[in-house]
Amino acid sequence: VVVATGTSSGKSLGYQLPVLTTLAQDPTACAVYLTPTKALGSDQLQATLRMVQAAGLEGTHPAPYDGDTAPQDRVWAREHANILLTNPDMLHRSVLPSHDRWQALLRSLRYVVIDECHVYRGVFGAHVSLVLRRLLRVARRYGAEPAVVLASATVADPADHASRLLDAPDRK
Repeated sequence: VVVATGTSSGKSLGYQLPVLTTLAQDPTACAVYLTPTKALGSDQLQATLRMVQAAGLEGTHPAPYDGDTAPQDRVWAREHANILLTNPDMLHRSVLPSHDRWQALLRSLRYVVIDECHVYRGVFGAHVSLVLRRLLRVARRYGAEPAVVLASATVADPADHASRLLDAPDRK
């Protein structure tokens, strides 16, 4: 699914509500949010925490997982988080090479959210595309078929961009 609409138009709600609804209904479900910058990841974490608190979803545990995450917090995220907020580099460098340690999250992965997907173009986009394909392949190995949600305010042809990024057929 590609959510492409103007800045500050509610794109985040387009994926946060389905993710949180799924987590409320299935306490074993998990999601991965990918953001291109630490600032955006931090903003998404704060927004998610506010929604979790407002909805009283005690079993929902969002956690950041980036280069600045302390080692003990990384372990906590791996063992307890059901919403992992990370970036493509951490996914590539830390999560996927150690996928056996991330089995619980990967087995229960229901959503992969790619925020600001328009950033992933050119050489960097090709790298991210391969990382995403690998994530989906590893998730399938553990029996998960997550829904992928991409969001952007500035991508010109959302369906084509998503199709190329995920190497998926264009379903306009």
